[in-house]
Amino acid sequence: MRTSRFLTRLARHHSSALTSLSPPATSLLRCSLLSEFCGTSATDDRPSFQFHSNTLLRHGGRGGGFFTSPFPYRGLVSRYCSSRRAISLASFSFDSFNRSFFTRAKEIKKIEVQHDHSQRAVTTALWCNLLVFSLKFGVWLGTSSHVMLAEVVHSVADFANQALLAYGLSSSRRAPDALHPYGYSKERFVWSLISAVGIFCLGSGATIVHGIQNLWTSQPPGNIQYAALVIGGSFLIEGASLVVAIHAVRKGAAAEGMTVRDYVWRGHDPTAVAVMTEDGAAVTGLLIAGASLVAVNTTGNAIYDPIGSIIVGNLLGMVAIFLIQRNRHALIGRAIDDHDMERVLHFLRNDPVVDAIYDCKSEVIGPGFFRFKAEIDFNGEALVQNYLKRTGRDEWARQFREAAKEKDNTGLLKVMSCYGEEVVTALGSEVDRLEKEIQEIVPGIRHVDIEAHNPIGPSP
Repeated sequence: MRTSRFLTRLARHHSSALTSLSPPATSLLRCSLLSEFCGTSATDDRPSFQFHSNTLLRHGGRGGGFFTSPFPYRGLVSRYCSSRRAISLASFSFDSFNRSFFTRAKEIKKIEVQHDHSQRAVTTALWCNLLVFSLKFGVWLGTSSHVMLAEVVHSVADFANQALLAYGLSSSRRAPDALHPYGYSKERFVWSLISAVGIFCLGSGATIVHGIQNLWTSQPPGNIQYAALVIGGSFLIEGASLVVAIHAVRKGAAAEGMTVRDYVWRGHDPTAVAVMTEDGAAVTGLLIAGASLVAVNTTGNAIYDPIGSIIVGNLLGMVAIFLIQRNRHALIGRAIDDHDMERVLHFLRNDPVVDAIYDCKSEVIGPGFFRFKAEIDFNGEALVQNYLKRTGRDEWARQFREAAKEKDNTGLLKVMSCYGEEVVTALGSEVDRLEKEIQEIVPGIRHVDIEAHNPIGPSP
């Protein structure tokens, strides 16, 4: 019922445009509509069409069918119409229809969580930073220490950043929709980048400026013993959070088959790395703060207090720059690892239906989620032989012999048209097979886009 209503509305709204098409284009459009929606083979009496290979792949032989491109009619009729008519037809407005009908995407209510270790690290760091901030803030009120103020600012920045990371993790698990068909996995990179910028501006910048301002006006802090106790307690809390983050990074590295060092620099999920580096900076900053207070208490020179603040600020700046670069590469879009790409290409090169591979591209679209695209010059002989092996050569030979005995060519043309349609379907089956096997070779490849390459080039 839904299909029939759609066809009725389509005919009502666009009948004038359809009647302006040339007869071959009208016949081709009718065949495509009927075969796609009704499952029938509405073969036209004039089967001598010259298809572009991409048109065959996108509109005749793949499961995506008629609505696999934003402008479904364009590839079908542009070879038979003037450019103006083709553009006009391609510009049909589909706003009145449901977008989800056209995408034909399988409904996904929630993205499967494969990085629970990252979520655990972020949650642990969030609550640890809140507790540490409370302790540091109380000590700063009692001591007025510049280095303790730097640590308070550091904890505020850490807490805010962990909150941003937690929000990014939650948002990235939203299911794909019509506006974002590849999902929201990259959103965690966005919030991780914002978190890194926050570390640079609030954590590093404010701390360094405050330390420089107090280089010549600093006074020895009071109640250093309380500051030492809080630094020791904060060290234990931050150390526990750091252990959880390191464990998360190790799990992520093992999942991607990398060493920990390589994962820190090139891993697909920067979230756990961000938590680990921030916690590592926090632990190091506490050691610097403790050393500064010891130096002030030992020498009586208050200048060690703002110097410690400046050192902590520079440490945060280096961490922020590292995280900004990591997330920048993830957002720009980078290719999958070389060994995964080589495995896929090796499989394609050794497949009998593949003659040549062109324009291979890949992209990381989320932690552990990849997209792969390639144009393939198919071996037509191998493809047809595979099809005839499945369906039977003798049956097709019999049909061609019987049609050739007729006085006119009507029967022969119909058999040829039916055979051509079946070959196109066989091409789609081969594409589906290649896509499935590619996803088995590299399970992280969630989206595969294989197109037929025309070595001759587009027809004039």
